[in-house]
Amino acid sequence: MTNRKQDICMHGGDDYDRFHGAVVPPIYQSSLYTRKTKNHGYTYSRVANPTVEVAERKLALLEEGEAALAFSSGMAAITAGILHYAKQGAHIVTLRSVYTPARLFLEDYLPRFGIETTLVSGERIEDFEAAIRDNTSLVYLESPVSNVFSLQDLGAIAELARSKGIATMVDNTYATPLYQNPLRLGIDAVVHSASKYLGGHSDLIGGVLIGSAALCEQMKHAERGMLGAVMDPQTAALLTRGLRTLPVRMAQHAANAAEVAQFLASHPAVERVYYPGLADHPQSELVRRQMSGSSGLMSFIPKADEERIKELPKALEVFEIGPSWGGFESLMNFPGVGLPEEALTHTGIPRGLVRISVGLESAAAIMEDLDRGLRRIART
Repeated sequence: MTNRKQDICMHGGDDYDRFHGAVVPPIYQSSLYTRKTKNHGYTYSRVANPTVEVAERKLALLEEGEAALAFSSGMAAITAGILHYAKQGAHIVTLRSVYTPARLFLEDYLPRFGIETTLVSGERIEDFEAAIRDNTSLVYLESPVSNVFSLQDLGAIAELARSKGIATMVDNTYATPLYQNPLRLGIDAVVHSASKYLGGHSDLIGGVLIGSAALCEQMKHAERGMLGAVMDPQTAALLTRGLRTLPVRMAQHAANAAEVAQFLASHPAVERVYYPGLADHPQSELVRRQMSGSSGLMSFIPKADEERIKELPKALEVFEIGPSWGGFESLMNFPGVGLPEEALTHTGIPRGLVRISVGLESAAAIMEDLDRGLRRIART
């Protein structure tokens, strides 16, 4: 992370003169903007709102894009972006382990419009070369990918797709704009779940899409405007507040996670750890080239059968059980437990996989909690 990124989080996108010198921008809790005497550019908050625009400007600067659009959820941003590129009868390429709701939208919902999706592992450029068809309109990525934290070579994929007239979009929620900037590598659009690290306090639901000014202007009136999935001003104010502390929070998440990952990697009751920040990550060279840091999300496989893994929460005091991540609290969930083999194979998730979001508690407390749980379920 550069000093410039830190300064953007503090003051980027703010306009103190516009808001009478207010350090914290006001919340424009208004649906309608009249213009009998002056055309100030606003009509209806479903299209544009001054409070929402502060968060959008800050996020565009952080992600090094021309513009940004804030949505009512991460899935709203993802689905709107996919719909923008997915014409009737088109084909999309994505990843086996991509965020589950995104995969279900691609695999289960879009076929009703004649849109097909091919799933690939994604670690090799050859995966995408083999999957692309004449009617492919979008390559949808997530790097590192959910649960197993493998990477895609974003620059190489962007170059391949561009040579064939195919758009690229990537979910950058894991790395945040502080640790990875896909637009700089040639990707066309970036999406985030703002509910995770960007907000950071587990008190908002939101999403954002960042790209060119032309793309965002089109989507403002089309996919976002027509579907109505705009972020509300109260949420935007919370998001802007969260962004101001993003650098210090991410530094602590990363520091804690580095300790926890090393602890798990050396624990006798752990079979394998999946974390991009580990030196022995199978794509460590790509990690160093593409990312400037790792966040607090990782997975591991305990040396225990599924029935014993299910007992793990009973020994935990710091960790709560829940499907989200990126907030201040440490969380655990079980994507590789209780699913049939066919589902695990289809999504590329190893059996027994446990995912944890390392929070802002002390690293010592987090590791003590994990150690207590692992010793309880370890094979005897």
